[in-house]
Amino acid sequence: MRHVFIINPRAGKRDQTARIYEMANHLRSAHGLDCTCMLTDRPGGATEIARRLAEEGLPLRVYACGGDGTVSEVANGLAGFSNAAMTCIPSGTGNDFLKNFGLDMGKFRDAENLWDGPVFPLDLIDCNGRYCLTIACNGIDAQVAESVHLYSRSPFLNGRGSYLASVAANFLLRDIGHHWTVTLDGETAEGDFTLISVCNGRHYGGGSIPVPEARMDDGILNTILVRKISKAAFARMFKIYSAGNYRQVSHAARTVTAREVRICSDLEEIVTCLDGECFRSHEVIIRLADKRLNFFGPKGCDPNATAR
Repeated sequence: MRHVFIINPRAGKRDQTARIYEMANHLRSAHGLDCTCMLTDRPGGATEIARRLAEEGLPLRVYACGGDGTVSEVANGLAGFSNAAMTCIPSGTGNDFLKNFGLDMGKFRDAENLWDGPVFPLDLIDCNGRYCLTIACNGIDAQVAESVHLYSRSPFLNGRGSYLASVAANFLLRDIGHHWTVTLDGETAEGDFTLISVCNGRHYGGGSIPVPEARMDDGILNTILVRKISKAAFARMFKIYSAGNYRQVSHAARTVTAREVRICSDLEEIVTCLDGECFRSHEVIIRLADKRLNFFGPKGCDPNATAR
C-alpha cells in the first residue's frame, strides 16, 4: 500500500509543508509505511498527480493537504478508481468539507489517526463534467465565494469572517437577483432567482448550512432554490438560511431532490462555485455523478455526523 501526501503549500495563511513532512516521516518510521510527499505548483496540479498515481493500478491512499480546493482537486483525480482512496489533512482557510464529520473534524489534523482508518464510498456531484464533493452553488453564494479570496488573507479575519466580509461587499455593490431558465428533471421554469444550491453535504461559506438533511452517501442530491427577493428581505433571512432553517422562509425558498438541475442564461454568465472553486458559463448542468469516491478517515467517523 502506497501512502502519498499531496501538499498545497499556498493553502491557508501559513505554509504547513514542514509539519506534513514530519507526519509522513512518523508514519514511515513508526509503522513501516511507504510514504511519499508531493507538492502542487499550479491550479489543477493535485488532480493531475492523483489521477496519475491511481492509473498505476496499485493500492493507494492519498492525503489531500490543503483547503477545500485541494480536497476537490484530489477527489476529481481519484473519482471512480477502486484501487485508490483519499482523506484530507486540513491546512486551508475554511475547510468546510470536514465540518460534515462533526466532532471528529479535529482528528483529521494528524495522519496518525488516518492511515489505517476505514474506507467508505461518498457520492459526488457532476457539474459540467467537474466533480464536487459537498455543494455546487449558483447566485449570490457563488458570487460571495468568487470574491472571498480578497478577504481571506487579512490577518484580522478567519474563514467565517472572510465569508461574511464578502457577503457584505456583494450585498452592497451587486444585484442579488438573476433571470434564469431552470429545468428540474425535465420540467422547465423561467424566473428570477437569488441562488440555487445543489447539496451533497451540508457546509459551505465558512459554516453556512443550506440543507441540513443532505447526506453524502445516500444517492440523493438536495437542491434549494431561493427566488429573487429584495436586499432588505435577503438581509433578514440570511441568518435563518445560513443556520439551515429554510423551512422558516418557505415564502422565498424551497427544496427538491431532482436528479438533474439545468440552469441557463442568455443575459449574463452564471457564476458557479464547486467546493470553493469558481467558474463562469451560460449553462450549468448539475447531476448525481455516475462515479463515487473512496474516502477514509478516523475510526468511527461519520460523514453525516452533522445531518439532521
